[in-house]
Amino acid sequence: MDHFARSWTALRAAVDELSDEDWERPSGCAGWLVRDLVCHLIIDAQDVLITLVTPTDAPPTVDSVSYWKLVEPPAGDDPLDALIPRLAAAYGEPRWLKFHFDDVGAAAGRAASLADRAVRVSTQDMVLTAGDYLSAYLMEWTLHHLDLIAHLPSAADPSAETLAAARASLEKIAGTHFPESFADKEVLLIGTGRRAPTAAETAALGELAARLPFVLG
Repeated sequence: MDHFARSWTALRAAVDELSDEDWERPSGCAGWLVRDLVCHLIIDAQDVLITLVTPTDAPPTVDSVSYWKLVEPPAGDDPLDALIPRLAAAYGEPRWLKFHFDDVGAAAGRAASLADRAVRVSTQDMVLTAGDYLSAYLMEWTLHHLDLIAHLPSAADPSAETLAAARASLEKIAGTHFPESFADKEVLLIGTGRRAPTAAETAALGELAARLPFVLG
């Protein structure tokens, strides 16, 4: 099982295990409830399906690392971010949102498993191989898995292998290395601004602390 399949399967399992009460809890994405995040994941899965059937003969312009850009922290005025909670609320009962997520999520997983990794695809004015595109999504799935369970203490983390791979990807994207003493999960949370470092962690980060957070866009 590759990183895309492993991380997506684990994230889908985490959504499947949500109780009715969990859908109304806050997520790790500022301003979004768990239900809002799952609605966003439906759109992500749709993007995967669309991209994998958008082949191109153009040469690649990015790979799985350069697909991601370091951007400024969101200002809170993105109309799509504001739309997501309204879309999620329109589902009413969580079971309908879960049904749609299961349906589209399963299709995205199947499409990824059948995709020719060498085929070039186009998305967001970028061209890359399907393999690089799916590899890039490791970051999306892993970070959103952590967002999903941010306030669900009994929920399972992404696998150790997934966390290690996502950490390695973040370090490549940012062009730096975090202290080896930092656990992979903490690197992802601190590195992307999902939690603030402690005083001891800030000291261990040294000059790197001033560069944080690394916001991916």
